[in-house]
Amino acid sequence: MAVPKRKTSKARRDKRRANWKISVPGIVSCEKCGEAKLSHRVCKKCGFYGNREVLKIEED
Repeated sequence: MAVPKRKTSKARRDKRRANWKISVPGIVSCEKCGEAKLSHRVCKKCGFYGNREVLKIEED
């Protein structure tokens, strides 16, 4: 069985772990109302996805 010959230093260990980070979500503007929304999702303000109305949004 493979066993490390020396202790891995904190710097070497942390360099390896440095690439585990959260990426920024893809935020785009809605084609109908211009509101910021996540890509490939229904707009929460107007209820449209592309050119189709998916949700009925009742305005107060």
